[in-house]
Amino acid sequence: MQQYTVQTPYMVGEVHFYSTELDGGLVLFDTGPPTPEGEAYLVDNVDLTRLKYLFITHCHVDHYGLANYILQNSDAVVFIPRRDAIKFQRHAERMERIGELLTGYGFGEDFSDQLRESFERNKVFPATPERFRIAEEAPALSRLGISCLACPGHSQSDLVYLVGESAVTGDVLLRNIFQAPLLDIDLENVAGRFRNYDAYCSSLLNLAQLRGRRIMPGHRQYVSGVDEAVLYYVKTLLERVVQVKPFRGLVLSDIVDQLFKGRLTEPFFIYLKVSEIVFMLDFLENPALLKASLEQIGLYDAISDRYEAVVQKGEKP
Repeated sequence: MQQYTVQTPYMVGEVHFYSTELDGGLVLFDTGPPTPEGEAYLVDNVDLTRLKYLFITHCHVDHYGLANYILQNSDAVVFIPRRDAIKFQRHAERMERIGELLTGYGFGEDFSDQLRESFERNKVFPATPERFRIAEEAPALSRLGISCLACPGHSQSDLVYLVGESAVTGDVLLRNIFQAPLLDIDLENVAGRFRNYDAYCSSLLNLAQLRGRRIMPGHRQYVSGVDEAVLYYVKTLLERVVQVKPFRGLVLSDIVDQLFKGRLTEPFFIYLKVSEIVFMLDFLENPALLKASLEQIGLYDAISDRYEAVVQKGEKP
């Protein structure tokens, strides 16, 4: 498995994508960003004439943004997660429902309009791939010796691809990064809110299956191991819960005001923080769910003191 690294214009900085040889051809996992630099790097480092398949971990711009470029310049078949296909097909409805969620959290309709403008200005949603297949439904995966695990948490569509001893993990396992869990509509019904916290607790059971594999992350150069990445994430969650806990009875828009004192003005950044706070509040509603998952994968003892301090005493972990 070969790692490629390209700079992006986004907050995340560098992003990685990967290739390997399977079935007599080249297979790519993710693409890098849809920028002139991203295109040039892709062309210089990947032989698109040999590319047979492209597998996307999740459809965030830095991971799938060059899918159409690849389709236009190769004979590759593109596979995306099932829930991302729903996002593309019902984009306008999804944006409307997210706006309704934010209104219910105390943000005015003008904020929803500004957020949509911010999405467009920051090119958060590049074009839908012109042709794609659904990764979870693709017989090509097993034929190539690839399997995928659904590990929602960063988004609800996150997939991990298993290839030999390697695991291409996108953004679900990163070294020393708390990847913001994004506020979204449940794409199964395009109505109620997706319970990202619940999904992450379930995903921990799948992530534990990656122990002993070589982790191929979407950012940072490497991940030492599953346990290290999970524990960093959970410890950061507990630290931030302490900051949110005193304000949990307030309307969400007021929580943002209390925490950031007007320092956040860009709607997209506010949306990211709102997503994070909702995740924290869901934890506070049902902290036992996370504890049960950590116990099941043998990691609870490593953070039990911090957990108990937050849940029982409310002290800083």
